[in-house]
Amino acid sequence: MDQVTTSAEAIEDVAITVTVNGTRYKRFVEPRLLLIHFLREDLNLTGPHIGCDTSHCGACTIEMDGMSVKACTLFAVQADGASITTIEGMANADGTLSALQEGFRQMHGLQCGFCTPGMIMRAHVLLKENPNPTEEEIRFGIAGNLCRCTGYQNIVKAIQYAAAKLSGQDFQEAAE
Repeated sequence: MDQVTTSAEAIEDVAITVTVNGTRYKRFVEPRLLLIHFLREDLNLTGPHIGCDTSHCGACTIEMDGMSVKACTLFAVQADGASITTIEGMANADGTLSALQEGFRQMHGLQCGFCTPGMIMRAHVLLKENPNPTEEEIRFGIAGNLCRCTGYQNIVKAIQYAAAKLSGQDFQEAAE
């Protein structure tokens, strides 16, 4: 008599190696494991949030190999060999807040805070792509990340604050 193997039994774990926030990890994961679950459950990095599981909200946004990506739409195996930064890796080396984190704090760019990690990660890549964005460019650049609390005005100010600080200007000078 033939032995039947179910599809769940046939799935074998796959070895992946990723560098997350400067630390290299080698793990065995199921091929169907989403990157967001790998980060949150295997690495205990709970900064990236699970919001919609459809990539619409952006709460799970991280930086992977220099690009902002939504971790709920990628499998962990797709990140094999990648360099990833999450919100936990955004602080300065001395532990102080990054310019973006400081901007969100100073400009009140958050309310409930649920979207904040993903918003900061998207803004981080945006400022790498365009160090001096206009208000319109900022609004377009963060359009894939939803905030249900703030109305975005203070988020835009926070990103402008960070852009000014990173370019060595005072935010008030840059706003004029």
